[in-house]
Formats: sequence, C-alpha cells, structure tokens
Amino acid sequence: MRTGIAHLPLHGGKAPRWLFERMTRLAREIIIIIVQEFGPEEALKRLSDPYWFQAFGCALGFDWHSSGVTTTVCGAVKEGIKEIEKDLGLFAAGGKGGASRKTPSEIEGRGDHLSINPANLIYASRMSAKVDSSALQDGYQLYHHAFFFTKNGKWAVVQQGMNEINRYARRYHWLGEDVKDFVCEPHSAVCCDSKGAVLNMIDADSDKARIISTQLSHEKPEALVKEIQRLQMLEMPGWHFTSIKDINPDRLYKIFLSTYERQPEDFEKLLGMEGVGPKTIRALSLLSELVYGASVSHKDPVRYSFAHGGKDGYPYPVDREIYDKSIDFLRKAVHQAKVGVTEKIGAFKRLDKMFSI
Repeated sequence: MRTGIAHLPLHGGKAPRWLFERMTRLAREIIIIIVQEFGPEEALKRLSDPYWFQAFGCALGFDWHSSGVTTTVCGAVKEGIKEIEKDLGLFAAGGKGGASRKTPSEIEGRGDHLSINPANLIYASRMSAKVDSSALQDGYQLYHHAFFFTKNGKWAVVQQGMNEINRYARRYHWLGEDVKDFVCEPHSAVCCDSKGAVLNMIDADSDKARIISTQLSHEKPEALVKEIQRLQMLEMPGWHFTSIKDINPDRLYKIFLSTYERQPEDFEKLLGMEGVGPKTIRALSLLSELVYGASVSHKDPVRYSFAHGGKDGYPYPVDREIYDKSIDFLRKAVHQAKVGVTEKIGAFKRLDKMFSI
C-alpha cells in the first residue's frame, strides 16, 4: 500500500561530497543494524513510513523540509548497501532522472539472488510509477523513483514528483506487502500541508469510472475520437478540473486503436498498457463522467500533515507519538552503528533536537 505523500519545497543544487559520503556511511550502518535485528522486511517498512523516512533524513544530516532529502537519502542507502546487498538480502534500484529508467534492468540484474521471478518486481515498479503519474493526476511530474526489495519478493517504493508552478515536490511512499489492488485505494496514509484539484482515478468513488473507462477502451477509435471532438465544442462547467483543452483527439487515435485491438480486461491492465498515459486516462475519464454519468473523484488523497504540520494543529496535527517512536527507533540504531565518532555524535545531536521540537 502507498503509505504517504509529502509536500516539500524545491531546493536547487546537490549535497556536497563531504556530506554525502558521511550520509552514505551512516545510512549503511543503520540499515545493517535494522536488517540484523529485525530482518530486511523491516527495512522496507521503515523506508515506506513517511515519519521514519523524514526522521532518517534528519539523522543523516540533511535539511528536514527540503525536496532534496528524498533523492539524497535514497541515494545514500543505495550507495551504502551496494557491496553488501546479497549478504543483507536487501536490494536497491532506481534513483533520480536517468537512474530511475534503469530500475527494470537493475532488478533483473539481481535475478540470480532472488527466490522469485524478477518480472513480478519489475511490474510493481512500473505500476507504482504509472499510478502516481497517470491514474492520480495531481500536477506533480515524477522525476525520482527508488525501488527497494528483498530476495523473497517484498518491496517498497519511494518516488517523488515536481510541480514547477508552485515550486514544490511531492513524495509518494509505497509498501508492497499488503497491496491487493494497484488501482483502488492503494495507500494507507497520504500526507502534505495542502490539497489541490486532482483527477483521482484510484479513489474508491471512481470505481464506476474505472469500469466505464475500461469498457470505452474496447470501442473503435473512430467513435472515441468523434465523441471527444463533440465534447470540445460544449460549454464545460467552470468547476470541472478535468480539462479537455489540451487533449488532441487525433493524437489519441493510435492509443485507442491499441486498446481496441487488445481489449484490456480491467482498469489495471488498461493503465499498464504501453502508451497509455495521463492524457489517455483523462480523455476516457471525461467520457465516462460527462457522457455516461460515471462519477470521477477529484479529491486530493491527503489525510494529514507531514512535512510542515503543526504543533498548533494547523493545517493538520502531527502524530507526535508515531513521530517520537520513529526517532527513538533511529536513536537505538545509531547507538549500535559502527561509524565514526563525529558522525555518530552529530546524528545523536540532530535526533535530540527533533525530540525537543
């Protein structure tokens, strides 16, 4: 299940080498301790927990509210365990930009160390990215995708999108252990400080729209293109987020032809098809809602604050008990970690400061 979303301000530049090298050493030792004490599955749970992940970034020494904490922490973990993945039974793939596109090949490259077919993990990686870029259209373009997995097929995802208009990044946490349905309420916690207008095809309230969209994908492309062209001549309601103005029906013809020929059996199969992206899903959702009356959810899946929220309870209260438990867990891991005295003292000081907030 997806376990969290966080809004973080975009910061330029990158972590200096001296800092990243120390983050890597500390991250390596903390992950080793967690795996030794609790097993690799616990490491996945911790990385997929937005409270723990943020506390982890603070302990490693990165800015607590910066978008860079996502890419840098994931990079430090990946680099830190690179030579000991087989012994740990914990693997890391993906990363920022071009590195994210190498995730499938990196997973496949660990195939000899896995007890399951790597194709299942590749599918999970691909679908989690598809969901957060196409099925949930919230204005954030994914640019970072980190995939963590164990030799027996457990997995977690930490990925991040960027909104160049409001200059914020949004982080998406996934934990694969309990995923039953990629396209219906796959998350257990979503957190950020504000809500926006979205197209949320993974909301439970979009169930009928998912069914109708799949059925529409079975129709001849000529019929779908004609219907979209007709909609573009209508007076669209001002409140409606799902815009049709940037949809080019003629460019969708090729995709609709592909869906017509393959006849996907459900929305997950439709979403997983090559070439089916945000505009295809938006066009089908429009037809589902405006022509067939299948209501589409426009609720931003935000439940409570994470990055900035509020000792004063505004805009949402922070769960202090869970946050304190995350910090305490890290304190114990740092205490056992075999790193330099300077790094360990620095980590303790940062954790102590967080306890006092």
